[in-house]
Amino acid sequence: MTTETPGLDPEDRKIVTLARSARARNGVPEGAAVRDETGRTYVAGTVALDSLKLSALRTAVAMAVASGAKSLEAAAVVTEAGSASDEDRAAVRDLGGAETPVLVAAPDGTVRAAVSAG
Repeated sequence: MTTETPGLDPEDRKIVTLARSARARNGVPEGAAVRDETGRTYVAGTVALDSLKLSALRTAVAMAVASGAKSLEAAAVVTEAGSASDEDRAAVRDLGGAETPVLVAAPDGTVRAAVSAG
């Protein structure tokens, strides 16, 4: 069952849905998606290797940078946690700026918080 968050912009709803799908598809603790300045989206899940550990949101930001993104319009993370970590918000801020919105959603897709990366 998907719970929709009233008043959420369709483009923001899309990145929450993509983040939720990444989490479910890969069976990882978190899924994330970011949207760059051209509207392209980058989707990732948590990376947990012996030699490399990255949150889903930092992985999505890294994918955007590696693909040539110059800025971010928005980010979303689907997690059991109540908020995005300081490190995750810092990664979004580094590429998107302090005012970039970060949506934090529950596993059912309900957005629990919308904070700035700053």
